[in-house]
Amino acid sequence: MVYMSKSMALQFGANLRKYRKLMKLTQQRLAELAEIEYKYIQRLEGKKPTAVRIDTVARLAKALKIPAFKLLQ
Repeated sequence: MVYMSKSMALQFGANLRKYRKLMKLTQQRLAELAEIEYKYIQRLEGKKPTAVRIDTVARLAKALKIPAFKLLQ
């Protein structure tokens, strides 16, 4: 797990949402591409984000066709 402060987790969620929208993907479609649960993406992008595993960050980045560090900036 990648443990983040609340502000870092909120920034991660904002970055995830930004890149997902740039790719014109719904949360459901991103979940399918990344092979993770749709509800998990909802939580990550929400106001009370949860911890995220580094392999999940990698899956999301791959599905979004961006380097993983962009989600963590």
